Amino acid sequence: MIKQQFLALILGINRGISMLLTLSLIIVVGFALSELFFRLRLPRIIGLLFAGILIGPYVFDLIAPEMLAISIDLRQIALVIILIRAGLSLDLKDLKKVGRPALLLSFIPATMEIIGILILGPLLLGLTFIESAVLGSILAAVSPAVVVPKMLKLIDDKQGTKKRIPQLIMAGASVDDIYVIVLFTQFVQMAQTGAVSWTRLLFLPISIILGVGVGVLIGLLFVSFFKRFHLRDTAKVLLILSFSLFFVTIEHEFSHIVPYSGLISVLAMGITILTKYRLLASRLVKKYEKIWVFTETLLFVLVGTAVDITTIPNIGLMAIIVVFGSLIFRSIGVLLATITTGLKNKEKIFVIEAYLPKATVQASIGSIPLALGIGNGNTMLTLAVISILITAPLGALLIDMTKNKLLESADAIKKQTAAQEEVIVSGL
Repeated sequence: MIKQQFLALILGINRGISMLLTLSLIIVVGFALSELFFRLRLPRIIGLLFAGILIGPYVFDLIAPEMLAISIDLRQIALVIILIRAGLSLDLKDLKKVGRPALLLSFIPATMEIIGILILGPLLLGLTFIESAVLGSILAAVSPAVVVPKMLKLIDDKQGTKKRIPQLIMAGASVDDIYVIVLFTQFVQMAQTGAVSWTRLLFLPISIILGVGVGVLIGLLFVSFFKRFHLRDTAKVLLILSFSLFFVTIEHEFSHIVPYSGLISVLAMGITILTKYRLLASRLVKKYEKIWVFTETLLFVLVGTAVDITTIPNIGLMAIIVVFGSLIFRSIGVLLATITTGLKNKEKIFVIEAYLPKATVQASIGSIPLALGIGNGNTMLTLAVISILITAPLGALLIDMTKNKLLESADAIKKQTAAQEEVIVSGL
């Protein structure tokens, strides 16, 4: 309170921290620390997390209670925007080209990591089976915010493109996130009831099919509407976002009656628009990327504000062991998924490295168990943040440091081919 009054005195505010001041602090402090970490060659999102921790209630306490009250809704909006961008960018033709390996990478590594948490959670953290399943689904998603820009850079530099390794990683990682998020929603519902419901797991395929059907139908209606009636792209962005939020609301309100995944609908709608109206999809993606600049700042800073740093010393060592232990299980999953790909061992190692970073999904869903009052929710949030702090910079650094050694570039392949042809000619 003293800190709030001191800041209020400086700024001439006599009613404590307001929503407007909170928003201003989120942007200014978030931008400053994200830029600092970027210049230190670390992911910007780490700086955003630290910004949230600093201005959060456990350090300087500069967040308005009203902002904390709606933070879970803001994080839900961020998750929806992530899925819209993914759908509008996830070309089914690319998935067909990389084929079976991408499909295997979309669920085997995540499944192995969840299995690892199911083993380590009860042993090291004292979690129940259901709580471990929820934590596993939080930690198991790879981060598109870290991985996708790295893979696009590799494609531009033509590194690993002969075997379509960057495309393989991007396709697998995109579907990986959806798979994990769907599992998370099911596990959370089980945790709220306090019992394992195998019926809910059996309903999972139904919720996916129904989610895809609704998403495809609305996507087709949007395509027809946008082709018939002229609207500014900004209006289209808002319409698509509104329907996406409606999907999620329907899931929350009626999933106990009809198994339905609103998040799958969001993704399917985006893919349908891309398939049927590619030119529009490419324009909309750019619009959502601009929105994401602000949304990303809100997301990671607000996650940082929810971290109770006083709990870190109590579970710090165990948390680090759990995070690295789960990464071992994940790496085994990557190896299993790439057995029949024809990749060299060094290329498989690169895929393992690319599947390490965690950030966006963990920030989006990591605090949900705590907000819903699920047991050990605070521990889950702390693990989510620790996993981001460890894996995001680790994965990013490993990708940058080893890409030239583990991946073949187009120029290197040309030189190697020319050298072999020269040897053959000289032998003749």
